[in-house]
Amino acid sequence: MQPPLRIYLVGAHATGKTTLARWIRDNYGLPMISEVARGVLAEMEAQLGGLRSNIDLIDRYQRQVFERQLEAEAAQPGSFVSDRAFCNLAYAGHHATILGDIAGDPRLAGYMKSVRAGLVFFLRPHRELIVEDGVRAGLEWEEVVRIDGMVKLLLEMFRVPYIPVESLSMQERVRLFERVLDLAGLQKKGADHDDSENGELRPMPRMKTPNGAGAAHN
Repeated sequence: MQPPLRIYLVGAHATGKTTLARWIRDNYGLPMISEVARGVLAEMEAQLGGLRSNIDLIDRYQRQVFERQLEAEAAQPGSFVSDRAFCNLAYAGHHATILGDIAGDPRLAGYMKSVRAGLVFFLRPHRELIVEDGVRAGLEWEEVVRIDGMVKLLLEMFRVPYIPVESLSMQERVRLFERVLDLAGLQKKGADHDDSENGELRPMPRMKTPNGAGAAHN
């Protein structure tokens, strides 16, 4: 039997990750790991202005986000869809000073190995999606593009196979997700069952790797 299917949506802010994670949750019945950054922010009672000016607060915040993501996934032993993965490391590299410490944390290598074994969708940015969310320090287009580039760098550094989501159209995005998840053997709620009704998944689809070659998950 295939292991649980972990689905990750990665990319900069304002790319539609939450919308698509909720769509997968609602249509495929998978538990959803919501963005942990908002919860950490609320617990720290930090205002957005403080995260822009207090480097110690930024470092503590980004470290907590990283650790909370690990905890949230560890608490979910079965299949899930996650509205983030390692994305906060892109923000840590841009706004904080702790990326070097996290890079040396042995938990990072183990976590990225886990992400590589999952199904990763990389959502690319569009100006039309930029809206104020009360959490991100920068909502300018240039900021989104910088974070997008850093997420791609991390994908390449850790050799994470991914499926790029380039289209702005929700209809086209949904069709892409339906096709990939069907190839992965995941059934929509209410759909007729086939070989996957016994809980077994069909072989994973081949996905784009950073160097452009295909890679199959086992």
